[in-house]
Amino acid sequence: MKVVLFCGGLGMRIRSGSESLPKPMMPIGSRPVLWHVMRYYAHFGHTEFILCLGFGAHSVKDYFLHYDETASNDFVLTKGCEHVELLGSDISDWKITFIDTGIDTPIGERLRRVRPYLDEDEAFLANYGDVLTDAPLNDIISDFLKTDAVGTLLAVKPQDSFHVLEMEGDTEIRGFRPAAEMAFRINGGYFVLRQGIFDYLGADEDLVMDACVRAAAAGKMRAVPYDGFWAPMDTLKERTALEDMYRHGDSPWALWRGDRTMPHKAMHPIDAVFPA
Repeated sequence: MKVVLFCGGLGMRIRSGSESLPKPMMPIGSRPVLWHVMRYYAHFGHTEFILCLGFGAHSVKDYFLHYDETASNDFVLTKGCEHVELLGSDISDWKITFIDTGIDTPIGERLRRVRPYLDEDEAFLANYGDVLTDAPLNDIISDFLKTDAVGTLLAVKPQDSFHVLEMEGDTEIRGFRPAAEMAFRINGGYFVLRQGIFDYLGADEDLVMDACVRAAAAGKMRAVPYDGFWAPMDTLKERTALEDMYRHGDSPWALWRGDRTMPHKAMHPIDAVFPA
């Protein structure tokens, strides 16, 4: 199944100083978060990627054009550094299509602009290039394909760092509740979509707040609640937390390394969409 990844955002909340990289190219360890997302999909056998580029497109292209396999694979060096024998490979079986979809383009329009590269496949995958999970992807795909919906997404609890105020009147606070304890979920990305999603998506529109909302109103949008590992990298704080996890060998999203540290929780598909 082809994987469409949205890689064109400015990422203003995560950049500091003179950094000019697009958000998906911010590193976790020696590799950008985009690479971690792609390795997750490849772990499940999905190795055809379509990258929707925008801000910093050149950095994404240059990274893969000059990709160094030795940065994340063991190797044997012989003949005075003339010969490198890789003992493993990350991307040798990947097919990556790089499409510039504009700087300020809404995500839905980015998807419309790469539609010709989907080759009229009945279903395809889509995601933001900066969100990590250990969700059982192929189980999600299998369950979705048994329905007549045009799309599904991962429905996750909001992050613990957010708190909801319990108020009385306009100004008086009666209490605080962690958002993660409340009975609502947010859009966690990891979309599985059918070509029918384009029937609900107009020019220059957003994928979630336009197309998915319309599809949900028509009973054609589903969500998969997931309580296992899920983490965005929207802010510098979140990037630092993921980097710290990686540095200490706690990378539950890195299923390809067999080092999951968090068990999967039960999934219960429901007919709903949960925009962030």
